[in-house]
Amino acid sequence: MAYILELRDICKHFGNVLANDHINLKVEKGTVHSIVGENGAGKTTLMNILYGLYKQTAGEIFVDGSEVDIESPSDAIDLGIGMIHQHFKLIPAMTVAENVMLGIEPTKGKVFLDLKKINGSTLEISNKYGLAVNPKSMVADISVGIRQRVEILKALYRNANVLILDEPTALLTPQESEDLFRIIERLKKDGKTILFISHKLKEIMQISDVITVLRDGKVVDTVKKANTDEVHLARLMVGRDVFLKPAPKTKKIGEPILRVENLSAVNEYHHPVLTNVTFDVCSGEILGIAGVDGNGQTELVRALIGLQPITQGKISLKGTEITHLSVKKMRSAGIGVIPEDRLQEGLVEDFSVEENLFLGLQRNQPFSNGNKLDWNAVHKNADSLVKTFDIRTPNIEHKAHLLSGGNQQKIIVAREIYHAPDTIIAAQPTRGLDIAATDFVHEQLIKQRDSGKAVLLLSLSLDEIMLLSTRIAVIYKGTIVAVVNKDAVTPEDLGLMMLGGSYEHISA
Repeated sequence: MAYILELRDICKHFGNVLANDHINLKVEKGTVHSIVGENGAGKTTLMNILYGLYKQTAGEIFVDGSEVDIESPSDAIDLGIGMIHQHFKLIPAMTVAENVMLGIEPTKGKVFLDLKKINGSTLEISNKYGLAVNPKSMVADISVGIRQRVEILKALYRNANVLILDEPTALLTPQESEDLFRIIERLKKDGKTILFISHKLKEIMQISDVITVLRDGKVVDTVKKANTDEVHLARLMVGRDVFLKPAPKTKKIGEPILRVENLSAVNEYHHPVLTNVTFDVCSGEILGIAGVDGNGQTELVRALIGLQPITQGKISLKGTEITHLSVKKMRSAGIGVIPEDRLQEGLVEDFSVEENLFLGLQRNQPFSNGNKLDWNAVHKNADSLVKTFDIRTPNIEHKAHLLSGGNQQKIIVAREIYHAPDTIIAAQPTRGLDIAATDFVHEQLIKQRDSGKAVLLLSLSLDEIMLLSTRIAVIYKGTIVAVVNKDAVTPEDLGLMMLGGSYEHISA
């Protein structure tokens, strides 16, 4: 059988690290071939080799049966390989068509752009594949889902026959994801081949024809979708059973612990970022905040921990107002935070594991008497938390930046739980984590809920919101537009509200 793409014994070394270990991959034309694996399994490295961003240390690449040498993205594009990155490479101040043609613009004569041809060619491709993109729209004014279609348009305009989609649904609503899957099916019918990279096993099972699983830089197995399921794939990825399933129902929901009333805030340009935000989080529940990225989630977290100036409204914790307290006093009052950016906001990268495990608590007993640190207490705390939370580190003096993302997140989770807060604010707690680390974080949040804590979960993953939440609040343009019971809504209902639609027949 002839394959549109074949990788033979691909190896890639980064110093002493072997990221890809004799990987063999055969991809049939006109199929969706998914690549799955934990973080560090070698997926991104392999795709970057295929797209010319890295050069393999050893091995051969064949396109349409002929061996090729891919030294750069230009080589890949010339061979009909396009890549749609998770973080889009678009210029907001330009139109859709101008972004599509950037670098290969048709001109009138030698100087002037042929705007009519640019717009016409973009519209022709958009119509052919059902992309429904207006060539004249400014990229700054279009949604995340439409921006992704523009990236696909760019690749198709350059005659891509193989499209690499890297975590393509990470920022999409359910409706936008379904639209993307319909586009993929249309591309497949036209003979295009899709390499699909994702952590979401549900969508892998929905869209794939063939699935290759990587672990520790090696191919574990390649299976047809009809011969596998999510549980089997998870086991192949991790090497053990992993169950990402809905949280068991909470045993008891108590009184509100965190209460937010009519909270409003503006950014540095005095533009509203939060408007009359109102909700509460009770003891023994997880309240999920669902919304498309950029609708005020970051500002809400910052306001709740004392980093975002508040123009009106109030925040109460166990009946006591804490609205304008400092970050230190907020934490002392009983708020723990798993921040959305673990490296910038959750850790000091050059600090050791043990130093990060008591960060923010250095003035408290048992670590300090107010004047001097008790390093014996610091060591004892680190040894205990590393063992309890299974933080994989050579030793507690190891620098945090040398650990995997999952182990970095475990440090933050361990520290915040040790702090014993009444409320835990978990912002994108599993962003960038693999399935095993995600499973661990979910387990810890459920344990905190069951111990009577109030957990506020903000996540761009609607699957995560649906798995963990007791109730769900939808945020749109800085306002809470609905608070609903998890069991009363579908992901499609939530997606509609996240895009500004109404769903009037749901009650909290």
